[in-house]
Amino acid sequence: EVQLVESGGGLVQPGESLRLSCVASGFTFFTSGMNWVRQAPGKELEWVSTINNRGDVRSYAGSVQGRFTASRNNAQNTLYLQMNDLKPEDTAVYSCEYNGVRGQGTQVTVST
Repeated sequence: EVQLVESGGGLVQPGESLRLSCVASGFTFFTSGMNWVRQAPGKELEWVSTINNRGDVRSYAGSVQGRFTASRNNAQNTLYLQMNDLKPEDTAVYSCEYNGVRGQGTQVTVST
């Protein structure tokens, strides 16, 4: 069974940073591309980033390009999302996703 457990969210002020983690189990992590997605209150699910199995090919939504960086540690079955220069519009529940399965997510709130 695929399991994805996110952590690292919190309440920060605009301009600050957070690093999210996602620990994966139940599938062969090192052969699998992974996604980060987010959902803000009252809005549809939004794709944030995709990273390939080796971690050397990454793509980002235009709204986070240049501020967010996805990475992974295949030895630890862990996916990361480094988020810099956070903005209020980044407020959402962030989840990692594999093959249509998402974790429970971690809340990120950016507010003064």
